[in-house]
Formats: sequence, C-alpha cells, structure tokens
Amino acid sequence: MDRWNGVLRVPSNGGAHFKVAASLCLSPISKSLLVPVANAVFFNGDRVEGSGNPVIERLSDIQKIAEILVSKFGSSINAWVIEAPSFNGPFAVYKELIPSVNKWGEPKSYSSVGFPASTSIISLLSTCLKEWQAKNVILKKQKQSFPVTISGSKLTCSPPRTFILGFSKGGTVLNQLVTELAFSDFKSHANLMQDKEKQTREDFLEIWEENQIIPNSKEAFLHSIAEIHYVDVGLNCAGAYLTDHDLIEKISMRLVEQDGTIRFVLHGTPRQWCDSKRVLIRTEKDKLLQSLEFEAQRSEGKLQVCERFYFADQPLNLQMHFEIIEVLDVS
Repeated sequence: MDRWNGVLRVPSNGGAHFKVAASLCLSPISKSLLVPVANAVFFNGDRVEGSGNPVIERLSDIQKIAEILVSKFGSSINAWVIEAPSFNGPFAVYKELIPSVNKWGEPKSYSSVGFPASTSIISLLSTCLKEWQAKNVILKKQKQSFPVTISGSKLTCSPPRTFILGFSKGGTVLNQLVTELAFSDFKSHANLMQDKEKQTREDFLEIWEENQIIPNSKEAFLHSIAEIHYVDVGLNCAGAYLTDHDLIEKISMRLVEQDGTIRFVLHGTPRQWCDSKRVLIRTEKDKLLQSLEFEAQRSEGKLQVCERFYFADQPLNLQMHFEIIEVLDVS
C-alpha cells in the first residue's frame, strides 16, 4: 500500500487556519485514496520553540507525529495531526472546538450545546480531502475498496473506526468530544447498519461511496469513536481531565443499550502526573480513572480503560513530555 504524506492548511470559522499533517492510504495502482480501517485523529498542544533539544524539535514536527501514528496503529489507517487554528504566543487556542476557552486556550467548562467540536472536526476533515483533491491528485471512487456485501435485500458495511488522541493541551479537545458523546443520540455501528437497511440498496451505496473515507456527519463521527487516548495531558488550571462521573455513566449506559464498545487509555509521564506545582492534574486524572474503572465493571467490558505510566524512574523533564509520543503503547 502506498501513502500520501503532506501538510494541509484549512481555514477555520474564526478566520484563522488549521494546520493539518495527513498520512493517507493510497492505491498503489491508481494512486486514489483507499478507505482506511480507521482514522487516527491527533490534537496537538502548545508550541515549544527554540528548546535546542533535538528530541523535542523532532517530536514537535506534526508530519513526524503522523508517521509515528501510522507506525503505531498500522499502515491501513489514515493519520491526521491537527494543530490549533490560533496561538497566543506559545499557547494553543482551540476556540472553534471549545467555545469557553480563554485567551490562553484554557477551558472554563465543557458543554455539548451545539456540538462544536464534532461539527468542526467533520467540516475540517472534509475540507482536508477537498484540499487534497485541489493538489492535482485524482480522487477516484472505488467500490471494491469499501467492504460491501449484498445479500438479498440486506447490505452490510464496515465503516472506518475513529481513534482520537489528545497530547498535552490537545486533551481539552478530547474532553469536549467526550462531553458531546455523552449527550449524542448514541448508536453503535451495528444499529447504524440496521437503519441503513431500511433504505434502498441504491441509496445506501450512493451514501457510502460518497462518504466512506471519513464520517459524513457529527453523529457518524461520534459513533465511530472506538478509542480515546489521553497523551500526557495537562493545564495550568482545572480541566485537564473530566471529573464529572455523570458523563462517563451516560456513555457507559448507552454502550450497554446499543451493544457498542469504547476504550479509554490514559498515558502519562512524571512531567504531568508528578509535578508538585500542579497536583491538580494528578487529582483530576485519578478521579477520571476511578469513574472509568467503575463504569467498566458495570458495563461488563463495553467500556474499557487502561492506564500507562512512562519514564517512571526518571526525574520529570520537558523531553519526556514529548518523547512519550514516540514510545506510546496503543496495544
């Protein structure tokens, strides 16, 4: 399988531009886009410039991060690494995705009203594909690239799953998405397919041919989320992790009702989890972990959770904060 690798600049609703590094599956013969097994969407954090540290400099390169994601999740995925559309000095500001953030990009709260993150992300990824086409790469629809089985009047599909990762302040976007997921009209892939069977086979095929690489709506995006990876997230204020148990309970209950599964993985280093000046990060992480573990038991494995601690025997430093990206265990 071949790949297209590059960086796209996509305008945001606020007038600034998102910078997105993409690594996309290509057909080795036609060079058209192939439908991935999954889309791994990574939200980056604040900028660190002029550190003089080659490890930090290398892992600040969003194209390099996209390559690492492919090496972690496999060559059959599409990788998308998203930078905030605006910065206040080094501070990432995801205003379009989290309306409550202040000028430093710190959230006052998370609210599902209007579903701003999921709506913006779908628009962003869709525009990325259009930008890819505009780079004079021919996009061909390939029915055979999307696993469709027709049996009598039934049609079944395997749409790409979505893995979301938030690094450092990028974790705030995950919190916003989890909040929206808790209040979404949740349906598992199986239930979505049952709904599609009510349509004519021709309408169904047309929908999937046009929208097979990425989800085609905020609902489809939220329902495609299979894994949520918090990657050494942290803030200088409250809100690095969600602490509202009700949100996790809502997700857990809907997973049981709809026979779906979601895996949460909390990845951390001493840089964030052992900083004596920011003990709130560890407190919030422990509270979220407790909620996830409780609901994992109650959901009988529909909601899954795992905690991974890296560089545990090293004193905290800035390099480990970035190096976790390279050593990340997503198994």
